[in-house]
Amino acid sequence: MAWIAHLYTALGAVMALAATVAIFANDFRTAFLALVATVFIDSTDGLLARALRVKDRLPHYDGARLDDIVDYLTYVFVPVLLIWRAGLLPDGSVLWVGGAVLLASAYGFGQAEAKVVIDTPEAALRRGGKPPDHFFTGFPSYWNIVAVYLFVLGLAPMTNAAILVVLSVLVFVPIRYVYPSRTITLQAVTNVLGAIWAVLILVIVWRLPATDGPWLALSFVFPMYYTLLSLWLHARSR
Repeated sequence: MAWIAHLYTALGAVMALAATVAIFANDFRTAFLALVATVFIDSTDGLLARALRVKDRLPHYDGARLDDIVDYLTYVFVPVLLIWRAGLLPDGSVLWVGGAVLLASAYGFGQAEAKVVIDTPEAALRRGGKPPDHFFTGFPSYWNIVAVYLFVLGLAPMTNAAILVVLSVLVFVPIRYVYPSRTITLQAVTNVLGAIWAVLILVIVWRLPATDGPWLALSFVFPMYYTLLSLWLHARSR
C-alpha cells in the first residue's frame, strides 16, 4: 500500500508530459490545467505519504528525491518551455533567460538548506508546543505561477525577461519563504487565503483565453500576503 503514495507523486511527471504535449499544440489553456493538476498532487502527496507511513514501510526508497525530480519538471522546466512557446520572451533570448531560470532552480533544489526548520527556544515558546516552522530558502521556484501571471498580464517581452532574471537572482538570496503546508505561524490564515487563491487561479486558467473580470486583481492578494509574511518571519527568525 505504501507504494501508492510514490505512484501518486510520480503521476506529476505524467501531467508534465501532458502539459508538454499541449504546449507544442499551442493549447496553453490545457497546459496550464495540467500544471494545476501537478500542484494539487504536490500539495497532497505528503499527506498521503505520512498517512501510509512510507518511511517506515519503504525505508530503502527515497520519496523526497522522487518528489524533487517531479517538482523540477513541473515547477521549472515545463513552465519555462511554456513561456518560450507562448512568445512571452524577446526573440533569441530563451537560452539566456530560460537558462538562468533552469540553472538558478537547479542550485535551489540542490542546496542542503533548500528547506529549513526553525526550532529555537524562543520559537518554541511562540508556537506554544506546536511543531516547528518550516521554510524554503531563496525564491522557491514557483515558475508555474509566474508563467500564469506573465501569460495573463500580457506584458512586454523585455519586461517578462527582466522579471524572470530578477526572480532567478532571488533564488540565491537566502531569504526564508513560507512553506504553506508546514509553516505553523498563521497557518490557518495562510491555508484559507491559499485555498481562495487556488480557486481564483483555476477560474483564471479555465476562462482562458478570456482575461477580463476581477479575478486577476483579486488573485494578487495572496501573493502579497505570502511575501509580506515571509519577510516578517525571516526578519523575526534572524
